[in-house]
Amino acid sequence: MASSDISVRREDGIVVVTPVGEMDAVTSPALAVELDRILVPEPPQGVVIDLTKVGFCDSRCIGVLVASYRHARDLGVGLVVAEPQRQVMRLFMIAGIDQVIPIIDTVDAAVDGLRG
Repeated sequence: MASSDISVRREDGIVVVTPVGEMDAVTSPALAVELDRILVPEPPQGVVIDLTKVGFCDSRCIGVLVASYRHARDLGVGLVVAEPQRQVMRLFMIAGIDQVIPIIDTVDAAVDGLRG
């Protein structure tokens, strides 16, 4: 069974969400719950999903990311993914996620970009 932990930190209106471990059908629902909790009832200026510590992401994880991106967009909140590991980025490219969700090279650049 896969395992994952999720940390959340706030930086001047930007929320950085850092899942750790594998994101699959077992663990992705926790990420969905956390992202919903962040977006409702008072949405932040932006959300960075820091994937530096995620070694595996399956289709359920992709579904959570796309749904959260659309939810954030509908609320007027910027949501980006930052620093996916090579194998995760490869999956995003194959699935076309890099054409849907902004993927930023570093967490710092993502935070700065969302601050405007």
